[in-house]
Amino acid sequence: MKFFDQPGKANGFTSFLYRLINYLTLSLLAATSAHAAMSDKGYDIQQGVIYQRTGDDVLTGDLYRPKGDGKYPVLIAVHGGDWRFADASLYKHWGPYLAKNGYAVFAVNYRLVKDRSNLYPAAVHDVRAAVQFLRQQAATYQLDPERMGLIGDSAGAQLATIVALAGDLPPFSDGMNPTTKVKVCIGIYGSYDLTAKWEHSNRYYPDNNIAQGFLGSSLIDNRKIYFEASPLSYVTRENNQTQFLLSWGAKDKFVDPEGQSIAFMHALKQAGFSVSSVVLKNAGHYWASEPIKVPGTDSGYLAPRLLQFLKEKL
Repeated sequence: MKFFDQPGKANGFTSFLYRLINYLTLSLLAATSAHAAMSDKGYDIQQGVIYQRTGDDVLTGDLYRPKGDGKYPVLIAVHGGDWRFADASLYKHWGPYLAKNGYAVFAVNYRLVKDRSNLYPAAVHDVRAAVQFLRQQAATYQLDPERMGLIGDSAGAQLATIVALAGDLPPFSDGMNPTTKVKVCIGIYGSYDLTAKWEHSNRYYPDNNIAQGFLGSSLIDNRKIYFEASPLSYVTRENNQTQFLLSWGAKDKFVDPEGQSIAFMHALKQAGFSVSSVVLKNAGHYWASEPIKVPGTDSGYLAPRLLQFLKEKL
């Protein structure tokens, strides 16, 4: 684009005026370009949306939405981190990716275990609260309350799946609150059987037993709480309405695929659930928070398969 040219014989004031006009024109074009770039992102983000206040804790989430008006399907995203670490920013790649493809994502922060505070079932109640909040506020955020799902990785997958399967059941609900039932649930290298998780940790990481830290008790002291906190315990034929996608890395040394994802998948199939799987033959743990490059990264391998699942099921 050609800008205003400064005349060769202009006086000082005229020269200054032309320079000012050029500067303002360039600034306006830069601002217009920046606004266009923001619009071209294809999604909006609202960070720090408060969904629950629990005592002194203010629980928030980051909402990624497709651009424009709509009534969008939504996934509540639950981050991993041993129930002790990390936050909603682990979904900073999945949020934009899914929003650009027509699915809202509400990536939530929940109470993390610290010393012996915020033990189970605190985080389960937090994820339940996030589902209930979005269901009640769906119109405010232009979401479809009938097309809701949960997604979680590692410890977040345990939380997502137990809410999907048992969020409306005792001991988590008294039946008086809005339902936490969802259409779909995506679990990525999750811990679905906490008894098996305790056994695995006790064998390979005896000084850092993650399940025991989350539940606040050893398996040999309280087997009941391990059964209660395991999503596997709620896989029954009468409870088979939610549709599942499970993904894991075949070389995961941290969460045993055979004792967790594969065993959980078999139980879901036995109980008549609709369940799909995406297995990454050369992947280990932690890859779900990687940038999504298709092809290129492990998360990039899952991405189009996840979209196909959502297109068919949500």
